[in-house]
Amino acid sequence: MFEFKKTTQLQRQRMTLRVWVAGIFALLCFGLLGARLWHLQVVRYEGLSARADQNRITVVPIPPRRGEIVDRNGITLASNHRDYTLSVVPARVAGKLESLLDDISGLVELSARDRRRFMQNVNQSGRYSTVLLRNNLSEDEASWFAAHAWRFPGVELSARWVREYPHGETAAHVLGYVGRISEADLQQLEEEGSIGNYRGTQVIGKKGIEKAWEEVLHGRTGVEEVEVTASGRPVRTLSRIDPVPGANLRLSLDIHLQQAIEKEFEERRGALVAIHPPTGEVLAFVSAPSFDPNLFIDGIDVENWKRLNESPDHPLVNRPLSGTYPIGSTYKPFVGLAALELGKRSATERIPDPGYFEFGGQRFRNAGGAAYGPTDMHRAIVVSSDTYFFSLGPEIGVNALHDFAKQFGFGQLTGIDLDGERRGILPSTDWKRSAYKKPAQQRWYAGETVSVAVGQGYNSFTLLQLAQGTAVLANNGVYMRPHLVDEIHFPRKGGPVKTVTEPSHIIPLKPENLAVIRNAMADVVRKGTARRVFQGASYQAAGKTGTAQVFSLRGARYDAATVEERLRDHSLFMAYAPMEDPQIAVALIVENGGWGATAAAPIARKVFDFWLDPERVEARRNAGRAVYEPAVTMEPDEESAIGESPDAVVQPEDMPPAGPARDEDEPRGARIMSAQPGVRIQLRSTE
Repeated sequence: MFEFKKTTQLQRQRMTLRVWVAGIFALLCFGLLGARLWHLQVVRYEGLSARADQNRITVVPIPPRRGEIVDRNGITLASNHRDYTLSVVPARVAGKLESLLDDISGLVELSARDRRRFMQNVNQSGRYSTVLLRNNLSEDEASWFAAHAWRFPGVELSARWVREYPHGETAAHVLGYVGRISEADLQQLEEEGSIGNYRGTQVIGKKGIEKAWEEVLHGRTGVEEVEVTASGRPVRTLSRIDPVPGANLRLSLDIHLQQAIEKEFEERRGALVAIHPPTGEVLAFVSAPSFDPNLFIDGIDVENWKRLNESPDHPLVNRPLSGTYPIGSTYKPFVGLAALELGKRSATERIPDPGYFEFGGQRFRNAGGAAYGPTDMHRAIVVSSDTYFFSLGPEIGVNALHDFAKQFGFGQLTGIDLDGERRGILPSTDWKRSAYKKPAQQRWYAGETVSVAVGQGYNSFTLLQLAQGTAVLANNGVYMRPHLVDEIHFPRKGGPVKTVTEPSHIIPLKPENLAVIRNAMADVVRKGTARRVFQGASYQAAGKTGTAQVFSLRGARYDAATVEERLRDHSLFMAYAPMEDPQIAVALIVENGGWGATAAAPIARKVFDFWLDPERVEARRNAGRAVYEPAVTMEPDEESAIGESPDAVVQPEDMPPAGPARDEDEPRGARIMSAQPGVRIQLRSTE
């Protein structure tokens, strides 16, 4: 019995010891836990609190609505519409993408093109990028998918603003287009220090006004702080800074005039620029053929890109801006004015015109072998006497002619508010030394000056330069920089900001010399090469026809009926009207159109008739500019991905070489002495 009690007592002592040990251990653990909690809650509170907020709060960029573009009358040229899209992050998809697409197609229609484009973009973008699957979902499709969204992890339904060009191909080379931001765009934005303003933005201006005025059109990105769960699902919005929409642009372009001109260029290739001489406003800017910029918004498909890029007509080339041409006899009024201003020849001085000009042992003949007899400057411009202007070349000199012509914008960047403008070639001795490497090629030959004086040889200008030169001539030597954007309507500000520029320079021209040239150009229309085209006009225009040769027949007689269509002469015309108070200056080219008076001048007549129609003039005077008020729409929370548009280069290297320009009646046998036979027509895209 005693032994039993002793054993029980030992067991109680052991149990008590264990309890004490366990209790002390528990207290120690709670102490450590409390100390740890104190350390986390007190010592490290600020740092851990910030980290917790970062895990709990997501900062979401809100891309701004892009500014709209309207014409001078307030007609919308580029707008935005709300669009629902489906996007996929491939890395978050459970299972195969093909199975996912099959499942989604049960709720939302997916075309073969949607599937093909999606898979192509996945291969290009990677599995962790957001890739567009389908756009332009209807309200019913969007709501139906939203109800079943839980079945499709990794698939997002979102709203965005989408660019739209309601007039399709009209003025496409002016407006340009937007496309997905590329790596090159990101690098440039980073260099400019503006990449932060493009967080959440998927598109950027690629061409035309959209690119040149990108900073103004884009706006300012907003931000939203959103509380999310551990799985990333949004719970509530904590704070928001609204985005600032991009500014709206009003162009000087008249869309009705633009459409009327483009209709005249149907089935033709060419370019036309119309300018208001007193202000430099561009009224029309036509490049034919054109393209539909809507094709590029969500990434152009392979078939359409191939059709545009491989077309022999090169619709992606901005002909007025980046196509360079010899301008032929349309250059003669400027050469004549140079001779008068530099004192090389008086207006009344007559020179014999036996039908040719002999220089350096070679005869340079008039068009058709015509002999005009004693000819002064007025008659030389009206009948387009090559002999008269051949003789002016050596008297003026290539460098003096270069310095005079550059004041009108020839061979210079006009500074128009578009990207991709080319300088062209206004030849001089310095230019030739820098253009060629071999000493023999760097030498300037006197016969080349003869060629340059009639708009041939190395001369290679853009149609924009010819239109600008014509506008400066009509404006009495006052150079107004050509521009398309006339007003900027900034959001949250008062009235519009005008962009009218002051004269960049004024050419000191003598009124009597200007009168000689302008009267001669008026007689070109009254009784010269363009007389039949302008019969019965209610206004007096002043202009000059010209023809640029594309292909040399090496002495054979030219017959358009026997020459392949793309090797026929280009047709040119430059003019302004009315003569007493010029309101519009035009320069145009119809590629392979033949005589300037046959193809180009009739289009100019229709342009003048349209713009100077008394009823239209009165309507513009009474109505002024239409008031433009953009539609007010809500900002989407985020903009989903847009398909990639290719950054390709269109270089029509298969274009035939262009020979020196000639007047309408110049025979094919008349060639000008030159170290370099002919000038290529340089139609190069800035894609």
